[in-house]
Amino acid sequence: MAAEISDRVREIAEARGLPESEVFEQALERGLEDLWEDLVLARYLDGDLDREEAIELVGRTKIERAEREREVVEDDVDWGLNA
Repeated sequence: MAAEISDRVREIAEARGLPESEVFEQALERGLEDLWEDLVLARYLDGDLDREEAIELVGRTKIERAEREREVVEDDVDWGLNA
């Protein structure tokens, strides 16, 4: 796996004309952003974070999408229990 990651980093760096260290930095930033959003959404959906604070942290679009996805899952569960 480590060799595969190194190969991908090298290929991206060559294609973009960047040093490999910058590719690693960008990858880390993207990964941390995804993990942060996941944490905020989980806390919001669990009721540990209020809606306005969650919107401030990750944006209205992501919160509204998470709410719609939760509604769809709840509808599916209701349908399954009452079918």
